[in-house]
Amino acid sequence: MFAIDRATARAERDRLAAALAQARAQRADLATGKRAQEVAVVTAQKAQAEAALRYSTAELARQQELVARRVSSPDKLDQARAAFDRDRGQLAEAEAQLAVAALPARPEQLRAADEAVTQAEAALAQAERRLADLAPAAPAAALVEDTLYNPGEWVPAGSPVVSLLPPERVKLVLFVPETAIAGLTPGGTLSVRCDGCPPGLSARVTRIASQAEYTPPVIYSIGSREKLVFRVEARMEAQMEVGPDRPLNPGLPVDVWPAAALPEGPGR
Repeated sequence: MFAIDRATARAERDRLAAALAQARAQRADLATGKRAQEVAVVTAQKAQAEAALRYSTAELARQQELVARRVSSPDKLDQARAAFDRDRGQLAEAEAQLAVAALPARPEQLRAADEAVTQAEAALAQAERRLADLAPAAPAAALVEDTLYNPGEWVPAGSPVVSLLPPERVKLVLFVPETAIAGLTPGGTLSVRCDGCPPGLSARVTRIASQAEYTPPVIYSIGSREKLVFRVEARMEAQMEVGPDRPLNPGLPVDVWPAAALPEGPGR
């Protein structure tokens, strides 16, 4: 219907969209283990530790045999046993690092990442709504009844800019004399005729006033001599179009009578 300068709002929307993408990427990164290259490094370290342990195991066994035969000194046995314990610990460390490399982040970190994604989504939705509010679309297909401002004019906050009239909101306003009101009921059908309109138009009564009023100063009715009238409202039915894409215009005078009766003349 109208648009306000949206450059700043669009830039803010793009910034929040990037922030949401970043939050989702961080969440996905926390849910996976280390990269394949990092896992390959730990795997190589594990293989190196296994080789060192095999050597230290063999050396410990050899030193134990030599000491038992009193060929080697106890110091060398102690050194071999220390090397064996060292290499066994390094292998255990490499295996633990390899297991950790396949694990995701801690549950608390994952929950924090989920909350960050939710917050970013809410901020982006708010920015999208703000951007849409700067260029609103009509809630329904309707006739532009009036434009209240021209391009470039300053519009106070909360002021209407465009007046719309949907076809289904067009209604007939009748003033029925009290002598004829008893013949109408809500939901009843009325026949309608107007200048330039196709034949066979009809309307359905939607409201009948519960209190009478005096005839308005200006009323399109031949029977205006009846001073006491009731306001009646009716909706046009499917035949309301009187030409291609042209509904009945507001303010158009019409002749109306009950569908079961025959018109006795204009203005009935």
